Amino acid sequence: MGSRTALVEDLMERFPHVPREAVFKEDLLRGGVAFDASALSDNEGGDVKPKSYFIFSFDHGTLPELGEAALRRPPEEIILTGGPYDLRRTVVSVRVNPASPYRVAADEEGMLGLYLDGRRIADVGVPPMPEYYRHTLSNGKSVMEVAPTIQWGYLIYLTVFRVCQYFGAKEECQYCDINHNWRQHKAAGRPYTGVKDVEEVLEALEIIDRYDTQKASTAYTLTGGAITKTVAGRDEADFYGHYAKAIEERFPGRWIGKVVAQALPKADVQRFKDYGVQIYHPNFEVWDRRLFELYCPGKERYVGRDEWHRRILDSADVFGARNVIPNFVAGVEMAEPFGFATVDEAIASTTEGLRFFMSHGITPRFTTWCPEPTTPLGKANPQGAPLEYHIRLLEAYRATMDDFGLSSPPGYGPPGPGRAVFSVSSFMDSLPAREGAEEPSRA
Repeated sequence: MGSRTALVEDLMERFPHVPREAVFKEDLLRGGVAFDASALSDNEGGDVKPKSYFIFSFDHGTLPELGEAALRRPPEEIILTGGPYDLRRTVVSVRVNPASPYRVAADEEGMLGLYLDGRRIADVGVPPMPEYYRHTLSNGKSVMEVAPTIQWGYLIYLTVFRVCQYFGAKEECQYCDINHNWRQHKAAGRPYTGVKDVEEVLEALEIIDRYDTQKASTAYTLTGGAITKTVAGRDEADFYGHYAKAIEERFPGRWIGKVVAQALPKADVQRFKDYGVQIYHPNFEVWDRRLFELYCPGKERYVGRDEWHRRILDSADVFGARNVIPNFVAGVEMAEPFGFATVDEAIASTTEGLRFFMSHGITPRFTTWCPEPTTPLGKANPQGAPLEYHIRLLEAYRATMDDFGLSSPPGYGPPGPGRAVFSVSSFMDSLPAREGAEEPSRA
């Protein structure tokens, strides 16, 4: 393949059942996008919603390496439409890579476009600054710092613990830069609260609720680093759960409550449910046993892969299988030097994991791996996984769902190309559009 355009067009021709929008979206997520100065935001003082760095960096360089994009943040997400491929509305999380063959820039009339190999391939829309971002908490903190929204405003992302107690080379997940992201923001003098006070979270949500008059924000996610001991005297279930309890007491039924945490024992999972959480994400990260042990050494040491999977299945007894949605990091299966050498092997392994969970009625979802350069896997694999892997995964994912009669998981907004808002992978873009897609009750 002589150009990225040729590679993308070849994959669209070879896999016609995968939406063309998803092919571009996966390529942008795996490899990042460059931004001309004309396409950057004016941070919180402008008209464009800036990137919040809500948990990981999701960049292909450290802040000092991003140039002006570190001073004037890029938008949180972009929307692709039109162009020579007649793209339907596609929401893409922004992952900055100054060396990417994709570039967002304004034309002579000031209209933003996405360029590949020097050719404009799509119109680009950027998220407007939401009214709630223009207001601060009583202590002066911004809503974006305490309760940023992503997925074009659908999801409030509450990273209430911004570091992870799996620390150091012998415990940290080998693809994860949560701890570095914390350090780089603090080094740059940016506000980046380590442990968010529950009253600050409630005040930020009050502002969102007041000014989100269209009720675009539909769900919240409580998440952060793993807790192996305690934070503020609370274990993991109680720490994350007490935020849910406070939110549900203050705003009963306003949002779908989700929590991303470790695979915990059934009694702890029940505490999440009792606190008002509706959807549980006990992420399994990577399916292959050897890779799990290598890439998630802390999780292997403290819990172990087999126990992790048993706990995921047990949690379905508490939440119902539809509301247990474990994530995996798509692409690390092929990371050198330990990953699979061929796409065929990687897809076979991941599909085995999908079939295991889906046979129990549990529908995993995935985040497209961004090889952040401060992580061991990112350093060794700056190009990430081949685009073909990501496209074939979308095909395998949908086929496996069809085999077990499952539909798109709840709490992710509408499925289907042109309709999906989930921005960190294309799994929702690749599923069939359904009117009135299932969402859990918020009453």
